[in-house]
Amino acid sequence: MSLLELDGVKVHFPVKKGILFDRTVGHVYAVDGVSLSVEAGQTYGLVGESGCGKTTLGRAVLRLVDLTDGSVVLDGTDVAKLSEKDLRSFRRRLQMVFQDPLGSLNPRQNIESILSEGMAAHGIGANQDERREKIREILAKVGLPTNALSRYPHEFSGGQRQRIGIARALVLEPDVIICDEPVSALDVSIQAQVINLLEELQESMGLTYLVIAHDLAVVRHISDVIGVMYLGSLVEEAPSDALYAEPMHPYTKALMSAVPVPDPEVEDRRERILLHGDLPSPANPPTGCRFHTRCPWKQDTLCATDRPELRDAGNGHKVACHFAKEIHEGTLSITPTSEAVVLPAQATGEPGEGADAVDGGSAGVKAEAGPVGAVSAGAAEAGPVGAGPGGAKATGAAGTAAGPEAAEGGEAEAAEGGEAEAAEGAEAPAEAGAPEDAPQAPSAGDPEPGEEPQSVGEPEPSKADPSKA
Repeated sequence: MSLLELDGVKVHFPVKKGILFDRTVGHVYAVDGVSLSVEAGQTYGLVGESGCGKTTLGRAVLRLVDLTDGSVVLDGTDVAKLSEKDLRSFRRRLQMVFQDPLGSLNPRQNIESILSEGMAAHGIGANQDERREKIREILAKVGLPTNALSRYPHEFSGGQRQRIGIARALVLEPDVIICDEPVSALDVSIQAQVINLLEELQESMGLTYLVIAHDLAVVRHISDVIGVMYLGSLVEEAPSDALYAEPMHPYTKALMSAVPVPDPEVEDRRERILLHGDLPSPANPPTGCRFHTRCPWKQDTLCATDRPELRDAGNGHKVACHFAKEIHEGTLSITPTSEAVVLPAQATGEPGEGADAVDGGSAGVKAEAGPVGAVSAGAAEAGPVGAGPGGAKATGAAGTAAGPEAAEGGEAEAAEGGEAEAAEGAEAPAEAGAPEDAPQAPSAGDPEPGEEPQSVGEPEPSKADPSKA
């Protein structure tokens, strides 16, 4: 039997309306039928986008919010059925690290008062001296100095305040600690310290964690099993490595595709799933599968009518999708009417491929920055080289792409009075094109290979005479 088991947990908040007499006109289905189990000494990670009910589920485990239905069993005891008196003493075994480290600490109490308050309520320590000694041991474990006992929460940094919250949970020696976004408000360097601290305490004290977060990298690092929530329901559950290697639910696939990869080559080649539309309201959730309104693989049958159950797909991998097997094997194609967009790996392109997507070469230089086949507005409006009056100036982006020397050459010959030479200067960018290894266009003062310099009415100024040059 697992240490912590949740079976069909539901938390529905009534929606009231009226001035003199409140009447219930609906419910917000914050948590709607979640079942999971956490083994002793294990870390269970709970992920999902904002508003899916993760924090409400964590508070329901501690009975900080009342359960509408279901059971929360800790070591054989149903917490949901305990009386207020029994629950007060039982809460020692269940503790929580809250998301806001400053808002969860009383600003009028010093650290010793905050940490000893729970110990006195549960009868830990014969007197204040014994409690103070235990508090010092816990502060040493979380990396805080002993002189912190007389200081107040505002005198600490965000990471130190989070350590105080962890110490407050540890002084009661609980069996399960629920960590609600324990590092979301901290800097990246402090996040690593707190995560490593939680792992060290778990090994030394045999703790069990239920970690709630939406940073997928943090959850993967610390969790043994991960559950994915969407709109109050659990849609997938699997061991950490298996979930990241082969996500099976469409929503999990979309979450994983949004995580950036530090390798640029892998980032350019991997598949991306772009979901469209807003998260449906938990007060009026969709019928059938909760995700079918945004799913790229939604079908006309079952998806909108029957709610899928969390079924075992093998090796402890559970998924709540009617067509999870077909999607995983690739036998089910994307629905044409779906608003979601799936960008396959070859559509992302690689740097340099954009030059082959358009004609003219010069426009291809600008197309490298975007997807394959994308042409910038400046290059598209430039038109064919030399199509308009003005010679080289009419080429727009194409003239610039060919190189500054070629553009200066065309303008210099046009200024000397020869229209034919101006046309030749304007055609130089088209002949040069975008390739970098092409020869540069000749300047105004240099003759064409194999030809004599032509006179335009005035002798060519000598390069040795600076006044004529």
